[in-house]
Amino acid sequence: MTTKITSANITQSGTSGISSVAWQAVQTTGFTAVAGRAYPCNTTSAAFTVTLPASPAAGNVITLTDYAGTWGTNNLTINPNGGKINGGATNGVVSTSRGAVSLVYVDSTQGWISFASNLATTISQTITVDFLVLAGGGGGTSGGGGAGGYRTSVGTSGGSPGTAESALALSLNTAYTITVGAGGKGKNQSPATTLGLIGNNSVFASITSAGGGWGGGQSGVTSGNGGSGGGGGRNNTSKGNGTANQGFDGGVGVSGSGTEPAGGGGGAGGLGGNGVSPGTAGAGGSGRTSPLDSISRGGGGGGTTENASGGTASSGGGPGGNPNGSNATDNYGGGGGGASGSPSSVGGNGGSGIILIRIPSANTATFSGGVTQTSTTGGGYKIYTVTAAGVSDTVTFS
Repeated sequence: MTTKITSANITQSGTSGISSVAWQAVQTTGFTAVAGRAYPCNTTSAAFTVTLPASPAAGNVITLTDYAGTWGTNNLTINPNGGKINGGATNGVVSTSRGAVSLVYVDSTQGWISFASNLATTISQTITVDFLVLAGGGGGTSGGGGAGGYRTSVGTSGGSPGTAESALALSLNTAYTITVGAGGKGKNQSPATTLGLIGNNSVFASITSAGGGWGGGQSGVTSGNGGSGGGGGRNNTSKGNGTANQGFDGGVGVSGSGTEPAGGGGGAGGLGGNGVSPGTAGAGGSGRTSPLDSISRGGGGGGTTENASGGTASSGGGPGGNPNGSNATDNYGGGGGGASGSPSSVGGNGGSGIILIRIPSANTATFSGGVTQTSTTGGGYKIYTVTAAGVSDTVTFS
């Protein structure tokens, strides 16, 4: 509820009851507020932070108002100083020009509660969320499948395009979509297909990682683009392209040689290997190791040859084989291994993706119930690992 401040809310008294606050001089830099006082806050020069009292008592009141109408440009941050604001343990931000808000301390459960405001002033509270969002890998044909797109806010291992993104600032008590992408099927698997299938996207809040591209087939049957690109098929010099800052391109196949080696799928940390004449299939591209749990994921699938061994894979990708390719490991987002070109050969399935979420240990993530997830706590953080593929869910932070 939004309530305008009136003379019934504010009087010129030095006590700390709900109806009594004493107005202070204009504040232009960060300060620690005292209960029972009202502060005009001038953020014309720069945004700053008001720190609430460390040991408040029930009934303490503080009022803050926008002196110069600049909160919309330079926001005012309210630090709960180890307590809570509206039940949340994070800083609050007010960003309404000519706004004002009054806070009353209730108890340690809810902390300071906003009970009066003007101009629809609200206190927004956000939480800093680190993430790894890895999509499902692509299925193998004769070329190896590409790894699922790999997006993260922590760690840069794997080189370009392995650049960490900014952590997310998400609102408390707001539901955000979360879906782990399934891996794409390899060729000639139910439902039957002459090509592997692209992996499925993984989604968390505003972050979408693209599914890995499928491995290419023989003689001009192209490979797929994706988070990482699929490897070119036997007798096929095409390759799939990766997505910027998510994964690498697949390798190319060899045209016109006896065993026609196929290319490996691109990985989250490196290019898929090219096929090499006369009989060396391309290896799957390397994956990336996440500092969130020290596990390497997102390897491309290995390519195959007609009569020789298939290309290798790492970081959860499936090796190529003869006649059949190997499946990638679920929750590692790797590409499936390529299979030889016989009609009955079976390409490897791409592995399902995974989502990791890290938040401060004082906060909690609540899932609506669709996904499978586990959590660990340490070093001042909670890390949630979400694994169930193909299930839409929501997560709310408090």
